[in-house]
Amino acid sequence: MLNIEHLTVGYGDGTVLADVSLVAEPGQVVCLIGRNGVGKTTLLKTVIGILRPKRGRILLGDLDVTGWPSNRRAAAGIGYVPQGRLVFPHLTVYENLLIGLEASIQRPVTRIEEMYELFPKLRLIAGRAAGKLSGGEQQQLAIARALVAHPKLLLLDEPTEGIQPSVVDEIAAALQAIQQRGGVTMILAEQFLDFATNLANYYYVLDSGGIVASGHADVLSHAEIHEYVSV
Repeated sequence: MLNIEHLTVGYGDGTVLADVSLVAEPGQVVCLIGRNGVGKTTLLKTVIGILRPKRGRILLGDLDVTGWPSNRRAAAGIGYVPQGRLVFPHLTVYENLLIGLEASIQRPVTRIEEMYELFPKLRLIAGRAAGKLSGGEQQQLAIARALVAHPKLLLLDEPTEGIQPSVVDEIAAALQAIQQRGGVTMILAEQFLDFATNLANYYYVLDSGGIVASGHADVLSHAEIHEYVSV
């Protein structure tokens, strides 16, 4: 589903990621794990098209999307849940979900009902301005806004950041339901190892701008991962 080949990315003359390669198979949940500042967000922003790589390429299935703008990548099936959620604060929950449908060619409003089933709280607050929601509610909305277009590839950047434990559990349950349904490959950038463990099939550990370890969830030990996420 996603093949990143020898990607080098930076800001100005600086380099954040150097010669990074990774693969996500269809239906897989791949976790990018590492401390703050190692390049997890930079990698996701490059996959969605916010940042352009200095070298390397990005393949979505058989499509080389390296030079595509973000809107074209979204239409091709990439959904993005940014760090900090970035909901539209003056629009209602329902209106935020309608905007998420813009990435879909058919744009059936019935998909919003699917999001309400996945995140029942959103149905109850559908008419409320997104800026007045709690952090956990905004995160659920951000995920639903990305999912409403039925992406083939879902990028999630630190979905547990600043969220109370009960809501983290709700988000984990929703993502597990999506995983069991099939049809969506997920790339999860995360520091919270317990959350990642419940979802990920495969790990890539980032440190100092490169991948320092990788492996299937049942092969890569927690001790090996923890070395790169502990302060």
